[in-house]
Order: sequence, then structure tokens, then C-alpha cells
Amino acid sequence: MNEFELIHRLTRSLPTNPSVVVGAGDDCAVLDAGIPDRLLLFKTDAVVEGVHFTPETAPEKIGYKALGRCLSDIAAMAGTPTAALVTIGLPGIFKLDFVEAIYAGLNELARRHQVAVVGGETTTNPGGIFISIALLGWVPRGKGVLRSGAEVGDAIFVTGELGGSLAGRHLDFEPRLAEARWLAQHFSLHAMLDVSDGLAGDLRHILTASRVGAELLASAIPISREARRAAKAGSAAKPPLVAALSDGEDFELLFTVASRDAVPVLDAWKKQFPGLALTCIGKIKAGEGITLRDKQGVRPLTAHGYVHFS
Repeated sequence: MNEFELIHRLTRSLPTNPSVVVGAGDDCAVLDAGIPDRLLLFKTDAVVEGVHFTPETAPEKIGYKALGRCLSDIAAMAGTPTAALVTIGLPGIFKLDFVEAIYAGLNELARRHQVAVVGGETTTNPGGIFISIALLGWVPRGKGVLRSGAEVGDAIFVTGELGGSLAGRHLDFEPRLAEARWLAQHFSLHAMLDVSDGLAGDLRHILTASRVGAELLASAIPISREARRAAKAGSAAKPPLVAALSDGEDFELLFTVASRDAVPVLDAWKKQFPGLALTCIGKIKAGEGITLRDKQGVRPLTAHGYVHFS
């Protein structure tokens, strides 16, 4: 049983109440707390030694990544983060300066995005260090973006470059909070998420939630320099395109808009964010699954993103 099969089993009969607008199944839970102009966003995420970082990883980068993953999920809903709780599990013997440096990296990113760190929990974990973040945020009513709104004919966009995250990009990514809010303020986004498990896997989340399919253009996929460099040096286990489709931990925005908005989005983006690429990589189509168009024609995409327990 892989990660997503387990999640499906565990979330089939979760309790709910009238405050829940969106429960399990999107990047964040969406809650109605009775605030007239906004809805609350609620998210938790964890990083685990040996899975998301190694014992040799700089501690500041561990803290940065722990909070950054949650911030990226708030961005995926076009929201604004506000307050975080931090749970940290440590081995019985640990270095105090190492743990303080983890918090230094976390706190620096929190200050940058005006997030208050308001408490948490410390516990013993014989298996190594883990950090779990619970993050609150908000989104204006009517401006939140879910995974489930993609429509046939939509253009599919992705920010930045993809692949090669293990070269270090997974530790110093920039959560696309400002970019997501700007997009939601100026355009009608149909669906959006952040690319955490790989383009091929995360796009399937949108397709499943929206009950549609997609066609990607191979030549349009923005492959990172790290992925190309690793392939050229012979140190990569995957061709650059496969790495861009499946590596994960890029933390870029993946979204869809009506085809009539594709050119206006690109033109406005270039003026607003000249230092960050935005690429149209395909279209939403009827049916299900993903096809890939390249010089050889159109074929089903077999690549998948990262999946725990698989």
C-alpha cells in the first residue's frame, strides 16, 4: 500500500463539523471561522532525517525546509500564512547548538513572511530528528484556489524550473507566496498546487480532483540546470526530462487557466516577475490520465512522482 492509497483509506470516514469548507484532499484544509472577508487555511507537514535531509545537512537549511514546505502549501491555495506551531523530535543525545541552528533557519524564513512561531512541542525520538509544522493562514473569500477546478481546454502553467532537486535545490527553494496571491488577484485560476512530489505525480492530483486528463508538450517542460548538468556529467540516474517530471521537491506552482487567459497571464507575468520563468507546458483535455507529445508523436506518460511506501 503506497502513500496515497493509505491516505484514501484513512480519510474515508473522518469526522467533520460545519466550519469545514474543504477537508482532507487538497494542499490545505479550508475552514470558515465566521470572519466576514476571509477563510482560514490549516496545514501540517513534516521533515524526517534520512528521508528529507541527511545527518550532514546544515541545520539552518533543515529548519528552513521544514517551514518552507508548509509555506509552499499555503501558496498553492493563494493564501497568506500567519502563525506556526513547531513539533521537534530529537534523539536522546543531541547537540544544543545544532538544534538552535535549526530554529535559526526556521525563524529567519518565518520573519521574512511575517509568520509568528507561537509554540509547539519537543519530544524524544530514538530514530533521529524530525520536525512537524502546523501552520495557519488565510485567504480572501472567493479567492482561494483548489485542485478540483481544472476544465477541458485549460492551459497548464508551471513556474520556475523542474528536476535535479537533490543537487541542493530542495533545501533553498523559495515558497511562491507573493506570486500565487498576485495570480489569484489578477486572473481566474481554475486549479493550482505546488510541485512537491514531481510534476507527473502532482498534475495527476489535479486531474483526479477535476475528473479530466492532460496532454503535456515534452519540449516545453522547463528542465533545471542541475538536472541537465547531472545528466551531462553522467552522475544522473534519470534523463533530464524524466527528472523534471518525477524528481519532486521543486516547490513551484502548477496551475491551470482558461485558454483565452494564457497569453495575458504570460505577458503580465513577464512584467511583474521578470526574474522568474513561467511556462505553458500543455493543456487539459477530456478523459483521464496524462499523454506526452514529442517528436515521436503522442503516448501515455508512464513517469510518476515520488510516493512514500512505494
